[in-house]
This record gives sequence, structure tokens and C-alpha cells, in this order.
Amino acid sequence: MTLPDHHLTQGERRVRSFHPHWKRLIGPFVALVLIAAASGAALWFMPEWEFASYSRIAVVVIALILLTIWSFVPYLRWKNTGYVLTTHRFTISQGVLNKSTDEIPIAKVNTVSSDQTFAERLLGCGTLTVESAGDRGEIVLRDIPRIQDVRTDLFRLVEDVSDGEIDGR
Repeated sequence: MTLPDHHLTQGERRVRSFHPHWKRLIGPFVALVLIAAASGAALWFMPEWEFASYSRIAVVVIALILLTIWSFVPYLRWKNTGYVLTTHRFTISQGVLNKSTDEIPIAKVNTVSSDQTFAERLLGCGTLTVESAGDRGEIVLRDIPRIQDVRTDLFRLVEDVSDGEIDGR
């Protein structure tokens, strides 16, 4: 995932690594099924005529373009978005071609809060808000899986740092 082990500092250990919740893939999956069904039906029911081969090629090209935009790209965004919680920092990494990484030192975290709708409670995900003393102030992270566990780990690490137990033991 993100933040390979050789990028960890001395005494730093990985607590949790994860992607956004899988619910982000529901829309792309539905698009995949609908586009495949629609293009298959278009190819099946296309009448034979002089330019039928060009029409079939056009259907396939349009289907591939739509699949790329509505299924493949969202999947790549999901796959290339990663969160890593270590004993020293919380790293948010995202991007397919261009990579963007935000790191929040655990020592600078002021407040950790979570928010869940009813549906998110059923799925076990939610929105995590991390307020820090850094430049950005507040970072809102949506679709965090096992939100209560992540919040508990993050809060515990913040407490350990404030108590002087930097390595989280």
C-alpha cells in the first residue's frame, strides 16, 4: 500500500493501513454491469445492413470509453488512495498518475471526531475529522472503513504522545 516499511523512522511502527470503504466501488460496479448489458444488447439486436460492422465497432468503442470513465478510473482512484496510521503520523496518500501525500504528525493532532449516517453505521464506515495544529487545520476523510476502530487507534496514539509514550507502547 502506501508508505513502505523502509520509509518508517526509527522506533516508528505501522498501526493500521487501509483504503477507503468498498462502498465507493458500488457506483462503478453498477456502471460496469449496465454498460456491459447495454452494449451486449446493442450488438445482439443490431440489424444486418451495409455499415453493421462500423456500427458494432462504434458500440464497442463507446462502451470502452464509458467503462474507462465510469468504472476503471474510479477503481484506480480507490485503489491508489491509502491511509496509513503509524505511531508517529497519519499519512493520506492519493493519486493515480500524480501522487499527493499529506502527513499529520500524531503530536500535532488536537481533535479526532467521527460522523456516521444510518447507512454508514450498517456498513461500518463513516467520516473522520482530524483537527491539527498544522497549516491545513482540519482534514475531513470520507468513507473510512471500521471508523470506530480507526478513531480509537488514533485517539489512543494521541493520548500516548501527550503522555510522553512516543512509540505507542
